[in-house]
Amino acid sequence: MSSSPLLKLHPRDDVLIAKVRLPAGTVVETEEGPVPLAQTIGAGHKVAYRARAMGEPVHRYGQVIGLCTAPIHPGEHVHVHNLRAVAFPRGERPADPARTIAARATPEPTRFFEGYLRPDGRVGTRNYVAILSTVNCSATVSHRVRDHFRDVSRDYPNVDGVIALTHKSGCGLVSGGDDHATLERVLAGYAHHPNIAAYVVIGLGCEVAQAAPMAQRHRLSLLDSGRAPPIIGIQQHGGTRKAITAAIEAISQLLPLANFARRTTRSASDLILATNCGGSDGYSGITANPALGAAVDELVRLGGTAVLSETTEIFGAEHLLMARAESEAVARKLQERVDWWKAYLALHGADVGSNPSPGNMAGGISTIAEKSLGGIAKGGTTPLVDVVEYAERITKKGFVYMDTPGYDPVSVTGLVAGGANMVCFTTGRGSVFGSRPVPSLKLASNSALFQHMEDDMDIDCGVVLDGTPVEEVGRRILDEVLAVASGKKTKSELAGMGEAEFAPWMRGPTL
Repeated sequence: MSSSPLLKLHPRDDVLIAKVRLPAGTVVETEEGPVPLAQTIGAGHKVAYRARAMGEPVHRYGQVIGLCTAPIHPGEHVHVHNLRAVAFPRGERPADPARTIAARATPEPTRFFEGYLRPDGRVGTRNYVAILSTVNCSATVSHRVRDHFRDVSRDYPNVDGVIALTHKSGCGLVSGGDDHATLERVLAGYAHHPNIAAYVVIGLGCEVAQAAPMAQRHRLSLLDSGRAPPIIGIQQHGGTRKAITAAIEAISQLLPLANFARRTTRSASDLILATNCGGSDGYSGITANPALGAAVDELVRLGGTAVLSETTEIFGAEHLLMARAESEAVARKLQERVDWWKAYLALHGADVGSNPSPGNMAGGISTIAEKSLGGIAKGGTTPLVDVVEYAERITKKGFVYMDTPGYDPVSVTGLVAGGANMVCFTTGRGSVFGSRPVPSLKLASNSALFQHMEDDMDIDCGVVLDGTPVEEVGRRILDEVLAVASGKKTKSELAGMGEAEFAPWMRGPTL
């Protein structure tokens, strides 16, 4: 990065990005000469580099991010007051020919971590015992059972803890409908997850999401033994107190079995890294997201898997992902998911322009296309090998896309249910997200945030603004991913975050 207070990201761009807050009247040097700033420009915000007429497109990252709603002169602030989102067909190929798609090669295992090899061949990065609640009516019982085991690691040092995964649904669903199927897929995904050594299922007894049929449909078994997991029905056991006692007894029998697990040396190819962003700002697409993308590229080259998601936050950038699809069928699957979302939003009186959020806008992001173009940088540059449904099992190695909402807890819940055993979460405004049973690394897009929220941030990607190469920060991220996968605690784990963020996607009617 240059010493200039403004960044130019691409030759085609019409805007520059402020590295620091710049008062009105400041004169900045550009390739086209000195430009006095007409207004104060906030850190991460855009200033016009070229004059644009009303209705003309504005480019950032070499791509169109919106149309002018008024004439814009050099030195003026470009934001929501003079720029609007617009839906239009994208025909462009990736704009920067220097960022070519990296070819996949058969990797030799050269990076390793210490993980838990499970009987199905997958590898865990943590070793939890879980309580899976089928319905909100059993949430309180589940929490009280969990509370009984607060100090479990004292007696079972190889167990990371007992967690209660509760939610707000499970009944009031159309039996056999989309929401019922999705909830079962999520619960089964967590039951099978390599970070969960053993589990019990707790329900009320009369809910739509019945535990026993779910266990049969999804072949749930205890420690992959073929034996059904303990299922506790509050009604069947005679009420709250008796159900709590029965669940505590069941978990007490599981803990010694879970404690037998030991970490062994595993190849980085056993990692499935979920990527997500929340509270993005104007720097996210310059620092944290491309740095994570660099780590993703290296992980894929090592034979691992990385997953991009948040379909409502790829609008306006989906053409770049489709251009990377390894087959027409994969590109078509992504287009189908984008089309589904547009129809779904229209049905509910919304559109793609309902994003970005107030926090995003305060951080300098003006339109969904601008947010999306910065967001997809998390996915690196390697070929897109598969597109999967929400909470569907991720089976292909390489760069994968999962269809999820943009809302962080719902998105990551689907990614974990799909098998992700690590999460990297970028943020510019600040997020305190956690995702038990999977560790979540927080990547700050700017150094001010990293310092301000040091108890929550794991890696400072803002150093890119000071000249540290994106690739170097990407290597730091991958190093930390491997360390955390081996047992190092993330900031969110140290703060006890991650259970309340379990939030399966419910998109249909509540009856």
